[in-house]
Amino acid sequence: MNRRKFIGSSTAALSCFTFSKVNLSKQALQERPLIIDSMGEIRIEYPMSLIKQVISSGITAVVVTIGNPGLHGPEAYNDALFELSQYEGHIEKHREHFIKATRVEDIDRARMENKIALIYLFQNTTPVGDSIEKLHFFYDLGIRSVQLTYNSRNLAGSGCMERNDSGLSNFGISLIEKMNELGILIDLSHAGMKTMSEAIHYSKSPVVISHSGCKSIYEHPRNTSDKNLKALADKGGAVGIFQINPNLGPKQRNTLDDFLDHIDRTVKVAGIDHVGIGSDREHQTIPDTEEERKRLEEEMARVGSKKIHWPFFISELNHPRRMETIWQGLEKRGYSTGEIEKIMGLNFYRIYKDVLG
Repeated sequence: MNRRKFIGSSTAALSCFTFSKVNLSKQALQERPLIIDSMGEIRIEYPMSLIKQVISSGITAVVVTIGNPGLHGPEAYNDALFELSQYEGHIEKHREHFIKATRVEDIDRARMENKIALIYLFQNTTPVGDSIEKLHFFYDLGIRSVQLTYNSRNLAGSGCMERNDSGLSNFGISLIEKMNELGILIDLSHAGMKTMSEAIHYSKSPVVISHSGCKSIYEHPRNTSDKNLKALADKGGAVGIFQINPNLGPKQRNTLDDFLDHIDRTVKVAGIDHVGIGSDREHQTIPDTEEERKRLEEEMARVGSKKIHWPFFISELNHPRRMETIWQGLEKRGYSTGEIEKIMGLNFYRIYKDVLG
């Protein structure tokens, strides 16, 4: 039914620090930190016992991917419609835990009601095809963020895995103009560096790289150059640092410290107001087993990836309360409470308010 079906154990290695409990007063809900995952996984298959753990960790909003970004043509369009209908039904069925977010007031309401706000993202422009007017259609259905490319070249521009990055097409520029007009957040994750640079330039609104890392720490196609990080910040945008083990460093098993190194570097290059958390990861525990590795291989093959590096996760963050672990790690590195709150959610909240309204 969905692109990923990792239904591993939901027994978490719980952190000793807790943002919130299940039954909080109205004042406590107002005062707790605003925690946003700018691109994460909240699967329809997750049991509600797991969702309760995620909520109790303090998370307020998660941007979730709609549709298989590896598809093209009518298949991409149909798959997007199918997954939209699946998430709509799931949210309606579990209104005690979820709120569909199309404006920041929905995020505010989720915070006050101790729920998770789900923000819909396309990780490719392929569901739109060659019709800019389809952006109107998908906006009306609740899509609020669209990624220009996904690894390969499409009608908008070049992805990060292309041999030659030809930059934005005329169609890509038109898509950016229409998204600015509608109030759809432009996401440049998975883009080639030239395509990314040109998109930052042409957008009149802040743009985001919802899940990436720093090329200056580790030269990986999915990571972002310092030049583009700085340009993104100058335009008012933000980057969410992901938790994908093979993208963060050359070691077989990178650690929490390696992840935090990417945050430190992004803060240094882009500034404290332009960094967030975009896990690109499941909000559950993934067993470190051969069975799970094979499942991941099958999943990645469906979105066009031919090989994987296992494990895909950072061990210290492989549980549903990972945002608490990151908070503690940032404290140990000397960040103030105000700075941590920006990284954990306020920076992306500001952009959502600017773009989504």
